[in-house]
Amino acid sequence: MHVSVDTTKCDSQGVCTTECPEVFELDDDDELVILQVRPPESLRPKVEAAVRKCPKNAISVLAD
Repeated sequence: MHVSVDTTKCDSQGVCTTECPEVFELDDDDELVILQVRPPESLRPKVEAAVRKCPKNAISVLAD
């Protein structure tokens, strides 16, 4: 699994950071940071929840 964020769509609302803080974080400037571009499969349910709940549809999960 490979996590990608379209920075042109993301407006850093932080929903993903709540759903999966192991993978997503807002930095001091409120910019989204992907902590694990290739997270372990054990985090897939949380990553997919972040994808579903992203208000801007900015997150994608791609196959490796």
